[in-house]
Amino acid sequence: MYLLVYVDDLILTGNHSPTTKSFITTLGKEFAIKDLGRLNYFLGLEVTYTTNGLFLNQSKYTMDILTRAKMLDAKPAPTPLSSNVSFVTAGTPFSDVTLYRSVVGALQYLTITRPDICYAVNQVSQLLHAPTVDHFKEVKRILRYLKGTIAFGLHYSRPTTTSLLGFSDADWARCLETRCSTYGYSIFLGGNLISWSAKKQPTVARTSCESEYRAMANTAAEIVWITHLLQELHALPPDRPTILCDNHSALFLTQNPVSHKHVKHIDLDYHFLRELVNARKLVTKFVPTKLQVADIFTKSLPSSQFDIFRQMLRIGPPPFSLRGDSR
Repeated sequence: MYLLVYVDDLILTGNHSPTTKSFITTLGKEFAIKDLGRLNYFLGLEVTYTTNGLFLNQSKYTMDILTRAKMLDAKPAPTPLSSNVSFVTAGTPFSDVTLYRSVVGALQYLTITRPDICYAVNQVSQLLHAPTVDHFKEVKRILRYLKGTIAFGLHYSRPTTTSLLGFSDADWARCLETRCSTYGYSIFLGGNLISWSAKKQPTVARTSCESEYRAMANTAAEIVWITHLLQELHALPPDRPTILCDNHSALFLTQNPVSHKHVKHIDLDYHFLRELVNARKLVTKFVPTKLQVADIFTKSLPSSQFDIFRQMLRIGPPPFSLRGDSR
């Protein structure tokens, strides 16, 4: 049995019904609990059962955000950000800072089932202290994108294999004011997206290779944590996890110990990643940029490329049988 506890909300699952029922009965003797049956709604997440898996979305929560921001009648946008957008702190201050922070904070929670807005939300979240009118325009662009994809969510299916696969990417010197890079990763278990991130690196990278290598080290750290969790759950895949990167130089560093003298300034990341590769706990491979799905977490993309990566993340509308739902 697996039990998830968040304050006073519980999710319980298992593969032996009598044991599960016995546990619920025992728990009910100690606490005042109510068994709501099959999981359908949990902390704003809507769960729908399909023929071979689950569909998770937050359509009701998305509607609440659009209503609060008075954007229900807005014209939909094809992507969360325009492909040529750049964020700077200078500009006319936005008059309603509370509204900006409230909407952006709500969007952060929405990324639980909408990784496609993760990069955009990360960018506008860095400007909470002093938002400008231009910054709020970009927030409205995100809301316009959500208006056209309200019912979208994450699809999960029963996997035929349970291998761990991570995509790692970095956009060198993305920030125009600090020249810090933006990095992102997406990790799949049996083809299902289970972990993702879009962040700004805390230090300036001197080369694109350095920023890509640091991104790979962060991806490796997340994969190590996931493998430990899966081991505790007795669900660890037999195959070694794989990290895919589109930078040849960064891959070379993971596989060639001679190059160590050239990267002393990233010493810790170097040793961490090299040790995992040498111990045969991790595999690093090259992936073409057009298949580097982690790009969606590091930069704003044209709508055609954005749609391809969104499909690779398995984000889309609800199953066919649900599309007539009034919600």
